[in-house]
Amino acid sequence: MKDFRLYAITGEQFHPGRDMLDVMEQAILGGVDIIQLRDKKSPKAEVLAKAKALRKLTSRYDVTFIVNDYVDIALEADADGIHLGQGDMPLTEARRLVGSKIIGISTHAIEEALLAESQGADYIGVGPVYRTATKEDVVDPVTEAYVREVAHAIQIPFVAIGGIKLHNVDQVLMAGATRICAVSEIVGSSNVKGTCEAFISKLEANSAKRRE
Repeated sequence: MKDFRLYAITGEQFHPGRDMLDVMEQAILGGVDIIQLRDKKSPKAEVLAKAKALRKLTSRYDVTFIVNDYVDIALEADADGIHLGQGDMPLTEARRLVGSKIIGISTHAIEEALLAESQGADYIGVGPVYRTATKEDVVDPVTEAYVREVAHAIQIPFVAIGGIKLHNVDQVLMAGATRICAVSEIVGSSNVKGTCEAFISKLEANSAKRRE
């Protein structure tokens, strides 16, 4: 998979009255290089329509497009990959269905991270780092300690997620993250492009520090 720095997930509940495609395009213009469609509540026909629309948008900008949970929709919309949680389809089964497409796995403990890596995940999500209201039935925060653990133990790309905002992202980067995912902070912003640019600035500053 192409490397990435800033990962955005759809969250239409955070921008009532604004079109999802407009919001995600602003995120891409601000520097987001991977987008995930996460919609667990709409009828599947509606989720598929959104997936096809996002596939068109992301193709235009050469941005990676991931579908959360629904392997069938990811395949039908020709997404670049699928993201699965711990309670979703096993990674080995997903790999059989999606072939060489990207598979990302949410992890909340080092054992889950090591298992995902050994089973051939292309990247893992590490979180929720902080408390978050974005998802229902979310697990307790894993804190920056888990980010540090993964940074030392895992070779595949990982993205820190969960409650990450502009005011706390520096702590997450200091813990060893080099890729960040945000939902409400990006899509709920009144200036989506500007917020993404601010995240990119922090990621670049952290990258420069690591090279010193």
